[in-house]
Amino acid sequence: MSDQIPAGSNSTIDYIAIEESPRFRRLKRTQRSFIFPLAAFFLIWYFAYVLLAAFATDFMAQRVWGDITVGLLLGLGQFVTTFAITMAYVSFANRKIDPLATEIREELEKAQGQA
Repeated sequence: MSDQIPAGSNSTIDYIAIEESPRFRRLKRTQRSFIFPLAAFFLIWYFAYVLLAAFATDFMAQRVWGDITVGLLLGLGQFVTTFAITMAYVSFANRKIDPLATEIREELEKAQGQA
């Protein structure tokens, strides 16, 4: 199979063939290999927090320092985790996803210009 952009019969771009191309599949696989595990991790972490807040109120109410409780720290940890995941994804996308997506897009734009 060629790694080039497939053209249709009227020298139009065959987007279905592009979607099925090895490069585009590699792009999707690369993105999903990062997104799905992190999404699963975050959902488990989030639901653990909610369940602890609902069913382990004594644990969540334990004071750590002054009026700071375990529940407050875990709640703030949700925000920290969200920002950390966002920064990790941006870094990953800049290194792995964007270069491949740019290659595919530039080749499509070139093929469209020739059509």
